[in-house]
Amino acid sequence: MRYLVVIDTNILVSALLSKHPDSATVQVLEALYHQKIIPVYNEEIFCEYADVLHRKKFNFSEDAIQTVICSIRDHGIYADRLTTNELLPDPKDLVFYEVCMAKREEDSMLVTGNMKHFPAKPFIVTPNELLAIINKNV
Repeated sequence: MRYLVVIDTNILVSALLSKHPDSATVQVLEALYHQKIIPVYNEEIFCEYADVLHRKKFNFSEDAIQTVICSIRDHGIYADRLTTNELLPDPKDLVFYEVCMAKREEDSMLVTGNMKHFPAKPFIVTPNELLAIINKNV
């Protein structure tokens, strides 16, 4: 079984910064690379990914950035935002929520390390929760 997942930028940052190959965020990226999850995106999300991952403070290699971004684009599906009028603590997070909502009829999920930034909904999950869902249905 494969899952439609909107990946919050903080998951990518955490995975690329991690020195632990068994960390939950690294495992989420591995699930992406092994096509256990299907990333859902739009161009605003890609712009956010590129902007954040290129920040000097992270010092990520261009190869690492391109591997992640190309994997998402190559294995993912595009979705337009579904306007929700939801108010979030950080308006920049709204695009992730609304892209997820656009694919909710297909059981899409949003994976984030910042649960406080989003409404408490069962389809908004932490990396560990996503992995538990994937592993439960293996």
